[in-house]
Amino acid sequence: MKKTCFVIQGFHEKQDYPTGRTLNLDASYDVIREAVTEAGLECVRADEIRHSGTIDKPMFEQILGADLVIADLSTYNVNAAYELGVRHALRPFTTIIVAESKLSNPFDFSHIVIQRYEHLGPDLGRREAQRFKDELKQSIAAIVGRNQTDSPVYTFVTGLQPPVRQGSAPGPAAAMAPAPAGPSLKERMDRARAAMAKDDFVGARAELLSLRNDLEKAGARDDAVTQQLALATYKSRKPTAEAALEEAKGYLLTLEPMTSHDTETLGLWGAVHKRFWDLRKDAAALDEAIRGYERGYQLRQDYYNGINYAFLLNVRSQLTREASPAESIADWVLAERVRRRVVEQCTEALAKLPAITDATPADEAAKTRDQQYWILSTLREAAVGLGDAAAADDWRAQSNQTAPKPWMVETTASQIARLEALLADPPTRLLRP
Repeated sequence: MKKTCFVIQGFHEKQDYPTGRTLNLDASYDVIREAVTEAGLECVRADEIRHSGTIDKPMFEQILGADLVIADLSTYNVNAAYELGVRHALRPFTTIIVAESKLSNPFDFSHIVIQRYEHLGPDLGRREAQRFKDELKQSIAAIVGRNQTDSPVYTFVTGLQPPVRQGSAPGPAAAMAPAPAGPSLKERMDRARAAMAKDDFVGARAELLSLRNDLEKAGARDDAVTQQLALATYKSRKPTAEAALEEAKGYLLTLEPMTSHDTETLGLWGAVHKRFWDLRKDAAALDEAIRGYERGYQLRQDYYNGINYAFLLNVRSQLTREASPAESIADWVLAERVRRRVVEQCTEALAKLPAITDATPADEAAKTRDQQYWILSTLREAAVGLGDAAAADDWRAQSNQTAPKPWMVETTASQIARLEALLADPPTRLLRP
């Protein structure tokens, strides 16, 4: 029987609150799974388990019975830490702990070996992924089958014996059970993302709504599912654009955007209210959009939230220029300051993107080109906002070289046209004698 590895880890993109970064844990898992598979083990994460009802039973079965457990503590995931503790209590050996490089060891982990990997941007670069995979494969080869104690529970509390399930022999064969029929959480999320990639937001919404309802019935919650559901809903524009926005807003309210520190939630909250402003010209919606993007930008220091925040500051500046010139000028000046910082952040982000070579897989190359396009287009918009026409033309030329999709070009052109209209009559003229 093939040996098994259970990976304890969060799913999808998760916020690393101490650093303000968002880490793509699915990208980390891809590397871990490759290492495990190449080491000759079967690999599974909780969202890949097919089950009915609550995930707890099959998850604990895996924690007990897997020949190897790899626990990823990145983003200070409390669920992962709890599940690691359960593993350490149940099994004296064959547990490996990994974490992203910027995780600061909590005191109780200071004496435990943690293998590090680095996210270069939202995910791992090719060289770092290869280095981490090779190192992990060596660790797996060194630990599996050796029965060398690595659990601090069995290290520091002498005389303990691991528990034995009543009525059966201990070990993987006793713990592993056939997976019930039905797609896993990961399969359903992948279907929804594939639908959105084809602009089938109605289909993605249906898949995500069904998944969210099933999670609620099982007493579980996955914020990433709710976030993607809100995104698919407002982009579907069904039954009407306004109704879709109201529905998306309702989903986001369950994530408590007024107090949340999750920058994905805050960015979506800003996007929904930005569209409310476009439809209704409601000043309250504009203020709410600005608050969402502002908090997201303060926490994450990213160019997406930053460039939208700056744009909406210009919008509000024009609205208040007659009633409150001082506030109008303050928003206008702040928008320029934000854009200058966004230029720095975009430059840093560009430098971290992996190089595209003849050996780069087609899907990875396409993803990188899309990222390049949005960074370069953000630089173009920032240059327009700062009045640097030459730089704007240069960034536009560079962005066009990334082979963008037509809708991407149209989105950028529309945003810049709106910005240029706002910039035509700046409130700073009020300062002139």
